[in-house]
Amino acid sequence: MSTQGLDTVIGTKAVSADPQGAASHFSRGAALESEGRRWEAIEQYRLAVEKDRTPQHLFRLAFIADLLGYDDEALRTYEELASLPEPPVNALVNLSILFEDRCDFGRAERLLRKVLDANPMHSRARLYLRDVVASKDMYYDEEQARDAAKQNALLDTPVTDFELSVRSRNCLKKMQIRTLGDLLRITEAELLSYKNFGETSLVEIRSMLSSKGLRLGQALDSGHYARVRREVAEGLKGRVPETVLNRPVGSLELSVRARKALQLLNVQTLGDLASRTEAELMGIKNFGQTSLDEIKARLAESGLTLRTLE
Repeated sequence: MSTQGLDTVIGTKAVSADPQGAASHFSRGAALESEGRRWEAIEQYRLAVEKDRTPQHLFRLAFIADLLGYDDEALRTYEELASLPEPPVNALVNLSILFEDRCDFGRAERLLRKVLDANPMHSRARLYLRDVVASKDMYYDEEQARDAAKQNALLDTPVTDFELSVRSRNCLKKMQIRTLGDLLRITEAELLSYKNFGETSLVEIRSMLSSKGLRLGQALDSGHYARVRREVAEGLKGRVPETVLNRPVGSLELSVRARKALQLLNVQTLGDLASRTEAELMGIKNFGQTSLDEIKARLAESGLTLRTLE
């Protein structure tokens, strides 16, 4: 296949590549992400992909889209990566998780077995394959399915249907938080890090969610971070005792600022803390390098470290 100028063909879609412009947007996105400003970072990653659909650009866009709850966008982007002659292994694993979340266990299993065919000792693929195989044999509960449908309908309710202040509404609109479900995919720390969003708005939103038995970051805890914590625990087996992972973070005797940061992230145990990254901590309002160094030092005393992205 021949190309003219900087035209590149991805699948059946021809786009005009601009590597330099794409690299610039990608760098801005990475900087914003390191500050915990994922809602702004994803816009830069989207622009990078528009200008040059490299595997690196596509993977980062898919990864952040998944974190922010843009499941369809993440799925499409990971599928594009999976269609490459030599797809990134992590893209195949992450795509399998999205299929598992949609109860498409057959496609999830095929992707994971493809990874294991090439690398039989891939720990994440082996761990997730066990979950997928177990999920295929789960008993279907009709009543549970009805309850899930009601819950999904509730989560699709627009935030404009609730009585919130003008400032809160405007901030949520700018952050592209449109539904109740979107609020469950963002943490208190991420809200507070956004310009013009203060404690008053946080208390207001927290109260509204509480009245419905919900809380900020709930979807992350039950979904993405639950998988991350499981992965971290699996990797630490035999090296760090389970009693250490289950110790409360209060036992670290951290400074007030560091303790407040962990409270915002809903970190309860050392295992929870080890599943977080430096970028997540640094994204918290008023959290600085001194507090980060303090937490890393305390974790090291227990034989643990913060999670690093692959």
